[in-house]
Amino acid sequence: MNRRIRVPEIRVLGADGQQLGILPTAEGLSLAEAAGLDLVEISPQASPPVCRIMDFGKFKFEESKKARQARRRQTVILVKEVKLRPKTDVHDYDFKLAHVRRFLADGNKVRLIVQFRGREIVHPQTGRAMLDRMCQGVADIAQPELIPAMEGRRMVMMLAPKAAARARPAIPPHGAAVGSAIPMSATVHPAPAEGAPAAPKPSRPA
Repeated sequence: MNRRIRVPEIRVLGADGQQLGILPTAEGLSLAEAAGLDLVEISPQASPPVCRIMDFGKFKFEESKKARQARRRQTVILVKEVKLRPKTDVHDYDFKLAHVRRFLADGNKVRLIVQFRGREIVHPQTGRAMLDRMCQGVADIAQPELIPAMEGRRMVMMLAPKAAARARPAIPPHGAAVGSAIPMSATVHPAPAEGAPAAPKPSRPA
């Protein structure tokens, strides 16, 4: 840039991008200084090298701004890991299911691992059943990306969020199946005891 350009002649582009032709480097520098701008080498491998008259400080600022905007637009997908046992109890399963649903709702992938201990390894179907159960629990927001596969004493599979699942879904309460929740607006009436008269129907307003 400017007086660091050592070649004797250059091809000069004006601040508006118009070609000014091949000029002595000193003349190109004089044109830049007269405009209060910089002479910047943009294609050093050309013959002769190509230089442009520009506001280099403004150029760097704009490039930095574009880079920041590109980083903000980037979607970073993480892979979260959740470990299970072939005989995970109901409470622990619901706890892990809540974590898996939250990870998926945040747009992350989830790597499910069933760890076998001792003689549990001779019954891999129990691990597969646990993974199938977890898949059913998140079927509304996720889909399998990698099918279950054995890795040593572990069975591993990968879940990925569905593209359509944008908002974070509600996590089902302890022990409840996904999609089986009763709407808050619904009213549940107990069944009458055997032999008791049926409750009268409320009269309709006129």
